[in-house]
Amino acid sequence: MNTLIIAEAGVNHNGDLSTAKELIYVAANSGANFVKFQSFKADEVVHKSTLKARYQVIDSSDSESQYELLKRLELDDSCLSELIQLSGSLGIGFMSTAFDVKSANKLLSLGQSIFKIPSGEITNLPYLRHIGGFGKRIILSTGMSNLKEIESAIEVLEIAGTHRSEITVLHCTSAYPTPMSDVNLLAMKQIKECLEVAVGYSDHTLGIEVAVAAVALGATIIEKHFTLNRNQAGPDHKASLEPEELSLMVTAIRNIEKALGDGMKRLMPSEIENIKVVRRSIVAKHNINKGEVFTEHNLTTKRPATGISPMHWDRIIGSRACRNFSADDIIDEA
Repeated sequence: MNTLIIAEAGVNHNGDLSTAKELIYVAANSGANFVKFQSFKADEVVHKSTLKARYQVIDSSDSESQYELLKRLELDDSCLSELIQLSGSLGIGFMSTAFDVKSANKLLSLGQSIFKIPSGEITNLPYLRHIGGFGKRIILSTGMSNLKEIESAIEVLEIAGTHRSEITVLHCTSAYPTPMSDVNLLAMKQIKECLEVAVGYSDHTLGIEVAVAAVALGATIIEKHFTLNRNQAGPDHKASLEPEELSLMVTAIRNIEKALGDGMKRLMPSEIENIKVVRRSIVAKHNINKGEVFTEHNLTTKRPATGISPMHWDRIIGSRACRNFSADDIIDEA
């Protein structure tokens, strides 16, 4: 099992290219497979009268509209090439989530081979059709949606030209941060079984434990926001990991992958040396003379397991001693 770990930089660069580059260094050092940003044109995404979501209000002016907020957080198309080049030089994959068709086309022209569909676009039919027409691998996030809406989105993507086998559905709760009571992690199982797709998890909780648990439950992709400093102003910083936490999450996920194994119960190499000193043998409870009958009164079981296994107890009881045994001697049949 090799979980694809996406370190979600998102808009935590606050519109600054140098900060975006710092985030790439952090993601690469963490061991994540991809660093991901968000590509959008505010003019294409939001009406100028749209109010901000509650989580967007924090650390921003009450008078600022969602349009103005997003306008501040745009990265110019010219920045993308620099970020892609830096990611490649550091050995980490680069992705950006396109929130509009123009941004998606730009990413396609730059060679992006995996396209993330954000939760807010799951009911955007023209957008879904356009992304599905690329015929690329798709990661579909499902915050704020129900099973029927997810199925409808997948059907659109399939008709447009993307096979279901190329789609991974991320369970997600679009709350920043997500309360533990709203995570509903077991919904991954329903999505996988009912829709016959690979599943993953986009995590907006505080901490790393839910993301790690998702891997244990079968998530093939984990996406998690990170930031240089959680105390920065901006809509996503508060629900993001700081650099050290991101590294800890990646390490924890890789350890869980190893720990899950292949599902077959068997003796493991690290256990072999302990068998003799932890299991028991049949031993003499007190002195036993040659020819004396072995009974429950003159035998017992003790460590180590260098003699006859107690699983042969019933066969030994009633047989006769072939020689003299002193108390605590390990019984043998010689």
